[in-house]
Amino acid sequence: MAGGGAGRGSQAFAPDPRNASLRVWVNGELVPRADAVVSVFDAGFVLGDGVWEGLRLANGRLAFLDEHLDRLLRGAAQVRIDIGLDREGLRKALYDTVEANGMRDGAHLRLMVTRGLKASPNQDPRQTVGPATVVITPEYKAPPPELYRQGLALATSRFRTSGPEVFDMRLNSHSRLNLIQALLEAIDLGADEALMLDPRGFVASCNATNFFVVRDGTVWTSGGEYCFNGITRGCVIELCRANGIPIEVGDFSLEHAVGAEEAFVTGTFGGVVPVRSLDGHEFAGPLPGPFTTRIRSLYQALLQSETLLG
Repeated sequence: MAGGGAGRGSQAFAPDPRNASLRVWVNGELVPRADAVVSVFDAGFVLGDGVWEGLRLANGRLAFLDEHLDRLLRGAAQVRIDIGLDREGLRKALYDTVEANGMRDGAHLRLMVTRGLKASPNQDPRQTVGPATVVITPEYKAPPPELYRQGLALATSRFRTSGPEVFDMRLNSHSRLNLIQALLEAIDLGADEALMLDPRGFVASCNATNFFVVRDGTVWTSGGEYCFNGITRGCVIELCRANGIPIEVGDFSLEHAVGAEEAFVTGTFGGVVPVRSLDGHEFAGPLPGPFTTRIRSLYQALLQSETLLG
């Protein structure tokens, strides 16, 4: 696998030399990137015990920040992590990081919270001996333009997503091993990203993005129980409803997806990204297709207006 973000998936990016000199927010201090470290006894390192958000900076504003903070705070409460910062404290930390680095556009920030230091590397949350660890990593990072022209090749993985009684996909957890396994399997099959089914065999999501298809003039995406609680996904669903684009949110089969005319994935980093093939089947028509093009245009307009006002 190529390093430096040179992979072909939805998270691909070109290295930016400006990132070497950026400062990272670590537990209230802005430190050089090379000095941004946490302990090997941190619960995030030991167990993946934490929650996170990825945020996009455009026109000097963090897009959909309230929605991201809502999701982070819900997730932390669900796993009983006391972040030590309230909503306004987190907002200030994010914008302090942006301003300290002189950033305005074309940046991606990752806000990470772990349970904190452990007395010993073990699973028991009662063995935590310090406050939560909070880190904000700022980077100049954008998808390569060819991603939108060439689209993604997907392969269906044997790894399934799970329901909340097993591992809640709606929780933005640091624990991602099953998703990484699915991606590795897809890479071995020559694809860019994995499509994952839910425990019942219906289409759920990709390993890092939410999945949509267009069939017979209707946009389809899975129900919310077995897929990521994606903020971009939610925006696209609402944009379709507000602009007269027929959309179905619920169960559909892999065969239904393979027989579609168009497909695309959504995520904070890439926005709306076309899919060119699924399990070796090339989707017919131009790339991106007309529905994907229209929805991406609507999303970009929403992003610009939200960041200008947000």
